[in-house]
Amino acid sequence: MGKDVPTTGINKKPVSAPVQVRAPGPRRTGLHSGIVGDHIGDTRHHGGDDQAVYAYATEDYAWWAANLGRDLAPATFGENLTTSGLDLRDGVIGEQWQFGSGLLLQVTFGRIPCLTFQNRMAEPRWVKRFSQANRTGAYLRVLTPGTLVPGDRITVTDRPSHGLTLTEAYEIYMHDPTRLPRLLEAPELPPAMLAEVTDRLT
Repeated sequence: MGKDVPTTGINKKPVSAPVQVRAPGPRRTGLHSGIVGDHIGDTRHHGGDDQAVYAYATEDYAWWAANLGRDLAPATFGENLTTSGLDLRDGVIGEQWQFGSGLLLQVTFGRIPCLTFQNRMAEPRWVKRFSQANRTGAYLRVLTPGTLVPGDRITVTDRPSHGLTLTEAYEIYMHDPTRLPRLLEAPELPPAMLAEVTDRLT
């Protein structure tokens, strides 16, 4: 008797046409991805309102290509939005991205690598290497639905005064528990993460 093999949504391809973006709802019971037509395989760990869109920067792809010694095409990391000219490492938790159609997204956290990502990349110790490099990309929630058009300009319209960047938040959460109280200064983090941090501090 065989066993069930989980499906994955990490194998994505670039598109040249506009796509609709909306809040997908709860991770397990909602529409999973914020991009209409996108697929999320592991709905236990991925998708939902706080991971509606996953963005990765061409600049970080270039860094990894040099580090790994091989070309990396857009969507290799399973993102459904590839950016250019925006430094995601300095992105602030809660900052808002405005697109031409009125689409408004909000940064929530970076990517925590998983076994599916390890299998996709087929690189030794990939999970550890990705985590230590702290080039996580950005998960985003949908504040205002709209249309995403290839080549759209991204305008950062709001940056919270707490200044907690994706890089700092990831470093604290993954590697520096002594600084966990800093995360509580960013209420825009996913509610489940804030609850976990609170539990870890009590």
